[in-house]
Amino acid sequence: MNNRPTVPKRIASAIINSLKGGVVPRIGLPYITVGRELEIDALLHDVAIIEDGGASFRFIVGKYGSGKSFLLQTIRSHVMDKGFVVVDADLSPERRLQGTKGQGLATYKELIRNMSTKTRPDGGALTLILDRWISSVQAETAAETGLAADSPEFANAVEKKIYEVISALNEMVHGFDFAKLLTIYYRSYASGDDESKAKVVKWFRGEYSTKTEAKSDLGVNIIITDDDWYEYIKLFAAFLKRAGYGGLLVLIDELVNIYKIPNAITRQYNYEKILTMYNDTLQGKAKHLGIIMGGTPQCIEDTRRGVYSYEALRSRLAEGRFGREGVKDMLAPVIHLSPLTYEEMLVLTEKLADIHAGLFGYERVISQDDLVNFIKLEFGRIGSGSHITPREVIRDLIELLDIIYQNPGINVSEFILSDSMPSAAPEGEAAEEEFAEFTI
Repeated sequence: MNNRPTVPKRIASAIINSLKGGVVPRIGLPYITVGRELEIDALLHDVAIIEDGGASFRFIVGKYGSGKSFLLQTIRSHVMDKGFVVVDADLSPERRLQGTKGQGLATYKELIRNMSTKTRPDGGALTLILDRWISSVQAETAAETGLAADSPEFANAVEKKIYEVISALNEMVHGFDFAKLLTIYYRSYASGDDESKAKVVKWFRGEYSTKTEAKSDLGVNIIITDDDWYEYIKLFAAFLKRAGYGGLLVLIDELVNIYKIPNAITRQYNYEKILTMYNDTLQGKAKHLGIIMGGTPQCIEDTRRGVYSYEALRSRLAEGRFGREGVKDMLAPVIHLSPLTYEEMLVLTEKLADIHAGLFGYERVISQDDLVNFIKLEFGRIGSGSHITPREVIRDLIELLDIIYQNPGINVSEFILSDSMPSAAPEGEAAEEEFAEFTI
């Protein structure tokens, strides 16, 4: 208890409030990360490959509340610290990987809106990245040539360096137009034309709805659409590496929303897009790009509606003959999240109890033995062995901590072991008490 971590109140508040609401905090994850060492090591191995010019694709599979989103956010924090750019989006009925009414483009817009770096971890980093790139090119040019920043020769030298970066993009699909827009952005930056800069950023965000409008504003006869948005993700990955970043990591959660699409043909088109991404990353067609998708076991493994209903994906992703319970292959494209152990849950509950005490400024009164009894009660529920998740345990714990804080005279040990804890009451007793005064 004396080794309580010093967690700033702003971060402690975000952690406690997010977890109580059943969502993953976007800050402060290192303070509460427990277990998942194998999974994190495997994903960080992928990150090293991406940084070296390769690409990777992984599925994180687990039940609701099992820690998928937590793992994704943990990796997000890790790679931003390593100088990567991260984009993330949750799929929804309006955001898919492929669509005919802008659903695919909506996912792209969400990804770009959430573009994050170490210095801008909350998203909206596109303009910052472009400005930083130009500033770094100017600084390099000044150091190499010794020219004054206001001389014509300096401007020419900078433009030459800019062309060296973007000329490599011309080989890629849509690379010529992408490079042209980067050139427009640089010239607008150099001349102080903020309006033109804003138009280029608008185009990169996928906010032009017609080619005519884009042609009028920027002189490019192309816009980002449902069909080709992924090609621009690959272009961004290649550009970001040349702009001084480690690479691009794409995080896509809630694959269950594809599983829920009622139309079978629409589902197949979305799975076909996943296959395209998977093949690109594994065959070397994409570089400096990592893709991680999160989903439930049902939305992946259901052979009628899930990812495995698309035979080309099932044959690539399904476990081989040697895959079995208790033996993990962390090099496989699909990582299945196993439940946290009792010991890991105890460590997590101790961390949260310390953070809660630090946030509200009281001496922690719940002991390790109390936490052990709390965990026994949680996992003693009927069916908890296969159904209880960290999310449920954490929410119950924070509720318990809130009650203890607000009722300082309470005997913590007796309260946990009493019938005051709903999870401690046998099923029949709970039902009788709940309906004791109910009459017909």
